[in-house]
This record gives sequence, structure tokens and C-alpha cells, in this order.
Amino acid sequence: MNQFFGIFKKIIPRSLAVFFRPAYHYILALLAAIFYWFPSQNLIVIGVTGTNGKSTVVELIHAILTEAGFKTGSISSLRFKIGNKEQQNKLKMTMPGRFALQKFLRESVSAGCEYAVLEVTSEGIKQYRNKFIKFDVAVITNVTPEHIESHGSFENYLAAKMKLFEQVSCSRPDLFRSRSGLNDGVLIINSDDPNAQKFLQFPANVKYVYNSGFISIEKNGSTQKISLTEKLVTPERISFKLQNTVISSRLIGEFNFYNILAAVSIAISQNIGLEKIKTALAKIYGIPGRLEFVQKKPFAVVVDYAHTPDALRKVYETLKETCLMSHVPCRMICVLGSAGGGRDKWKRPEMGKIAAEFCDEIILTNEDPYDESPLDIIKDIEKGFSSKSQIQKFAFSANSGASPVESQIVGFQPKSQTIINRREAIREAIKSARVGDTVIITGKGAEPYIMGPNNTKIPWDDRKIVQDILENVKK
Repeated sequence: MNQFFGIFKKIIPRSLAVFFRPAYHYILALLAAIFYWFPSQNLIVIGVTGTNGKSTVVELIHAILTEAGFKTGSISSLRFKIGNKEQQNKLKMTMPGRFALQKFLRESVSAGCEYAVLEVTSEGIKQYRNKFIKFDVAVITNVTPEHIESHGSFENYLAAKMKLFEQVSCSRPDLFRSRSGLNDGVLIINSDDPNAQKFLQFPANVKYVYNSGFISIEKNGSTQKISLTEKLVTPERISFKLQNTVISSRLIGEFNFYNILAAVSIAISQNIGLEKIKTALAKIYGIPGRLEFVQKKPFAVVVDYAHTPDALRKVYETLKETCLMSHVPCRMICVLGSAGGGRDKWKRPEMGKIAAEFCDEIILTNEDPYDESPLDIIKDIEKGFSSKSQIQKFAFSANSGASPVESQIVGFQPKSQTIINRREAIREAIKSARVGDTVIITGKGAEPYIMGPNNTKIPWDDRKIVQDILENVKK
């Protein structure tokens, strides 16, 4: 079918191909659902959308549902899981195509799963991959600019995210949405996100709103609040108290505090007790390729998937706080790249600007160039170095964590170098690290390939590369 559309696009005017594209995607979605007998009708389907944190939330809620005794299937940019069986996602596609997605749901049903947890992307929604799936729960983590060139504007990108909520909202009758009322029409929203109001407008059977102070449950016109107290976010853990239960996790960073809250809210919406939630979260040591410490001493080496400006800033803030708390001289050595193929060129200088703010040394390198010149991508990142930006110096306090103590508007040129070969860039970062330093490698996380010209795939894993280099250094 994809090959047919590719040929079709070549023989008709582009404007006509664009006109027919939505119908093509819609028909594919319908055919896939018919072929696999609408498998979502036999599952409670949870859709997690947002710019950052989706994969982490999917991993967390899969673990909680499993701990509670529910066999669960889940899809994220990291892996496909059905019960305790898993397979790495090697598609370079967070949300699979329509037939692959419906096939996965059918396999989940056949395996006896009660739940399916799906990472839902704006690109997937744009191509109707969400159609003919009965979503019972919709979750929004946060929304910041991303995929602007694909969607045309931030407003269009935001509107795509909102379509999942429209699909689940109880205001719109839908043949492919359950009407049991038990798990149907549940919306879960991070009200600390600046765009929360856009999602709060949708009516729901039950609405869960979470933020840094409480989780509220809105149902039948009444609101119940579960207070959140004793919040603690340190370089070792995250903990907080809900009612009389202390929830603790080995994940770190303020952004993961919100990811945990999203997962907890989902679990509560499915009548899972706080003790089960507590037990499940305590067992999770980390998420692959998400702020993953490959080594902690004598210097830290961290791999993270951060590939958006917002994610990069949050990762750098977390690691800067860890550095400041160590009370020893600590430099941040950052290995940074950006995706090619015309993907969101606007964010390249933004990421350069953020790196200039936080990093003591920057090594610019290849990431996923596709058909673009890696040097051209790097030049775009470098534009952020010399632009006037707010450069802040940070200090740490027990109450507020890392906070700026001095701020000035300057044209800042950080210490940087370019090493196109990603392995050599990582090697140089590790070689230059001293006791107490932090080496942070962003952009790939646990991804298994580097994407080159003509969609060629080079087998890759930042974490394994780091381990190999560290082993050789020890020798």
C-alpha cells in the first residue's frame, strides 16, 4: 500500500497527492482494524501523549499494572512488551504503522492481556494511526514546541495532541469507544503545564488533574483532592507522600517527578491501591536511555534521549544540580548533535544556546544525519553559541535545589570542538573527564541505529559504546 501511494505521488500533481493523503491514511487505518477484528474492543487502552516523558510514563504504568496483577501490553519508542515478553523497538518510529499497531493489539488480546498502554505521537495522529482504536484513557504529560516543520505551526502540533483527548472525551459518541462507563472517558492532565487549559476543556466521565501539590479527581460535578506533601527531589531519588503513603523512586529530576505523578494518576484511575503503586515504583531502577548512568565514579557518564530543547534543558538542569551537590570541582562535558533530514531545523540553535548555558565543554557530533551534511547540522547548532542569550551561574540550596544566583545577557562562546565520528566524540569526552566531572551524551538514548543517507541504518547503542570505551581506558 505504501509503495502504491509512492508511485501514485510521482504520477499526479503534488497538490492532488496532498489532498488524497488523509483519505489514504484513514482507509489504511480502517483496513488494519478490520483485518485484525478490532482488537482494542477487548482491551482497556491507555494512550499517553505529550512532547517529553511519554516513554517513561508508559514504562512506569506497565510496571504498576503488572504489579497489580493485570497482564499488559505496551508500545513505546523503547520497546514492545506483552506481559513479561519484550522486543526492542527498532522501527525508528515511536508509534508503529496502522497494521503493525493493530497486529500488536490482537497479539495482546491473544496473550490474555487486559490492558494496552500506547505511546501516542502527533505524527501518528496526523496519519490516523489512532483511528479505530478504542482509547479509554488519555494522558497528556506536557507540550512544548516540536515537529513544527511537519505540522506547520505549534498550534497545529498542539491541535494534533488534542485529538486524542477529543477521541476519548465522553462528549462525542464513537462506535469505537466503549460505553461501559467503568473505564471509559478518563482524561489525565498535568495542570502545571502552560497548555493544560487546552486539554482541561474536554468533558470526561472522570478527569484526573495532577500537579506538584495534589491529584484531583473530578467526577459527576464534584472534586476530590488527594494532597501531595513531603516532596523531595534529590540526585539519588524522588519521594513524596500521597495521603499516608510515601511513594519513592530511584528516578531523578523534576521532570521525572511529573512522569511519576502521571503514572500514579493513571493507576489510581484504574482503582489500583497506593501500596501496589509504591511497591511497583520501588522496583524500578531506571528507564533505558533516559538519564541512564553508565558510570557514576570516578566521574559520571550519562546517556539520555533528550532531543528537544525542553528535554535538553531539564536534563542539564538535573545534572548541574547533581554537580553542585557533590561539593567537589565538577565540569559538565556535553556530547551534542541534532537530527538531520530537515527535521525541526529551528531547534538546532536553541539546543546550542542551552548547551552554552550549562556545559563547561561541548563536543559537537553526528546524530541522525539522514541525507543532510553533518557539518551543516553542526553549524546550525553553533549559531546558538554566539547569539545573545541569558547565561546563568547556579548555586545549590537544600530548599530550592539548583537556582541561578547571577544572570547576565551576553554573547557567549563556550569551549567547544567538532568531532563528526560519534564514537570518537564520546571517546574524547571520556578521555578529558576528571574525577567528579559529568559526561552527558544526548540525542540517541537507547536507540539501536544511526540513520544515514537513503535511510541506511548503522547499528548503534550509545550505552554500549560508552562501556567499550571505559573498558579500554581501564586497560
